[in-house]
Amino acid sequence: MNRRRETLVFEHPAQALSGRPTAEEWIETFHAQLKERGLKSTAQRDEIAQAFYRMGRHISAEELYGEVKQANPHVGYATIYRTLKLLKECELVSERHFDEGQARYEVLGERHHDHFICERCGRIIEFENPQIERLQQAIAQEIGASLTRHKVELYGLCRDCRGGVNK
Repeated sequence: MNRRRETLVFEHPAQALSGRPTAEEWIETFHAQLKERGLKSTAQRDEIAQAFYRMGRHISAEELYGEVKQANPHVGYATIYRTLKLLKECELVSERHFDEGQARYEVLGERHHDHFICERCGRIIEFENPQIERLQQAIAQEIGASLTRHKVELYGLCRDCRGGVNK
């Protein structure tokens, strides 16, 4: 299943999520984090990190392996998994398990967003909704709690899979 990434901002659909670092900044940060950990930047790690960033969507380790394998047939699954683990430890990548499925990874550094997952085609649509954010804060306040993080995942059929159904 080829999962695509799409961004929706409900109040202002014309605005894309901002805050994503450039590829160069992202790789520089990765190199600095590796150095802090006493690890070296290797050609394979760089190829994997660059492919991951270039794909620009929620991807599985298997999808990343397929992409990197086209450029470098000598890269193995173990190297992909180790590099993804490093990217997570460097807080450059987030691991998500949508609908309790396989791990999918996305670039960190973007503003907070939530996800809609199509149950038919697997499309993952990112969205922001200020009303949801305010409601979560209000609920936390109402129960006397302090909200530190959350994730919202909505499941259903995307516009394309709904076909002729009225929108």
